[in-house]
Amino acid sequence: MTAPVFVVEHFDAGGGGRYVLDGAEGRHAVSVKRLRAGEDVILTDGAGRWADCVVLDTEGKDRLIVQMDSVAEEPEEEPRITVVQALPKGDRGELAVETMTETGVDAIVPWAASRCITQWKGERGLKGLAKWRATAREAGKQSRRVRFPEVADAMTTKQVAALLAKADLAAVLHESGDEPLATAELPEQGEIVLVIGPEGGVSPEELVLFTEAGARAYRLGRSVLRTSTAGTAAAALLLGRTGRWS
Repeated sequence: MTAPVFVVEHFDAGGGGRYVLDGAEGRHAVSVKRLRAGEDVILTDGAGRWADCVVLDTEGKDRLIVQMDSVAEEPEEEPRITVVQALPKGDRGELAVETMTETGVDAIVPWAASRCITQWKGERGLKGLAKWRATAREAGKQSRRVRFPEVADAMTTKQVAALLAKADLAAVLHESGDEPLATAELPEQGEIVLVIGPEGGVSPEELVLFTEAGARAYRLGRSVLRTSTAGTAAAALLLGRTGRWS
């Protein structure tokens, strides 16, 4: 198994590359993971910068002392994959974010579709967005990523259409699609934007607006997936076809 990942805000090591991981991350490393001298760990800012380190010692219950010799930068992968995820009911939104993060999606956009039962408004919207971002962070650590997916502010249908208009491939999963996503012509670079509708589906009006923005409807498979799993399945297909899983 690869080394466990911990998130840091900076990489400023002291003399000889001695770095102290403290706070919540240090407590998790010392008291939960129970790391000991000689074990490997990875420190990252979640935005692509990371350091491969070796544990030197622990202090108390929340301070991990590691040896940090150098900091590397993981380049962004091509093509970039953004999933526009309609707001599911209950905790299925966090489930979608978790599995898409583990799969390798680069960005997730919450979408307040017209047929969404869940609507993010006011304080509820802020809490919902915070949960999605926290889930992406934890899933990024769990899956040993050093570049976590960006979780954007929730978008309206018009904002999603504007996002699709800029994409190198704009795809909407919809039963009306006459071509499977498995045979779509994919760009080697740039950005793929994939729209996942709510349980009630993308409305005719939304589909027209997305089509006018340059998007095309695609089928995923014979079975009907829930909104919380469709994005993960589609992303896995795209990651395999683009060679990012090679």
